Amino acid sequence: MKKPIKARLVKLVSATFLGFAILLQCSFVPANLTVYPGTVIPRATTAGHTNTTTGYTTNNPFKSAAFANSMEIYDSLHLEEIGLSRSVFRMAVKGMEKLYKAGKLKENVISIVDFSQPSTNKRLYVINLDNYELLYNTWVAHGMRSGKTMAQVFSNKPSSNKSSLGFYITGEAYQGSNGYSLKLQGVEKGINDYAYRRAIVLHGADYVSEGWIASQGYLGRSKGCPAVPLEICQPMIDQIKDGTCLFIYHPTSTYRNRSPLLR
Repeated sequence: MKKPIKARLVKLVSATFLGFAILLQCSFVPANLTVYPGTVIPRATTAGHTNTTTGYTTNNPFKSAAFANSMEIYDSLHLEEIGLSRSVFRMAVKGMEKLYKAGKLKENVISIVDFSQPSTNKRLYVINLDNYELLYNTWVAHGMRSGKTMAQVFSNKPSSNKSSLGFYITGEAYQGSNGYSLKLQGVEKGINDYAYRRAIVLHGADYVSEGWIASQGYLGRSKGCPAVPLEICQPMIDQIKDGTCLFIYHPTSTYRNRSPLLR
């Protein structure tokens, strides 16, 4: 009779342990799931942690999903058809992801200025990576000493009246001499980190318009600021202010070889 009793005890202990394991596992299954194209992420894990310096939340898997699916976003928005090349978009997202992981961004919205295109093109693209949405595709000016129709020369020096390339983080909006404007923080040392002291901001301008192109043959130029059409300036600024990424690109090898965010 000893063997049957022992067998029953073993079965009883095994069943108890199995039940406890199932209960423990179920306690970690999220009640709700959010589905991204090709990705399922539990809501319970979206909190991440907060960078004590910036106050922005980092390591958020919802945000990270946008980087993983970035080329799917590119294709779904048909960005190539409206002039944004795959390679420029990929570079922009690569640098943005590094800034995000460093805790310097708070939203998955990226603004890309492609100065490889002439000023007559709508070469500014504002994209919400979380929502797979192209928010704006419009004209943007370059600095008056960077070139005429094409931007070709760039500088980080004060009073140069030239555009600066690279990655920026948007700051606060304010009312200035150019109306409603957006402060920009250049984050690449020696490339655009003098943006603040140069008063390089995003603002609206009447010379950024289809009418100006029709009369002059090219877009009006700024003192180095990425100026946009007046009629969309305020709503655009309100969507990209306070911690989003701006990338100003040109295919000059000098920038690409120096930028730590593109390596």
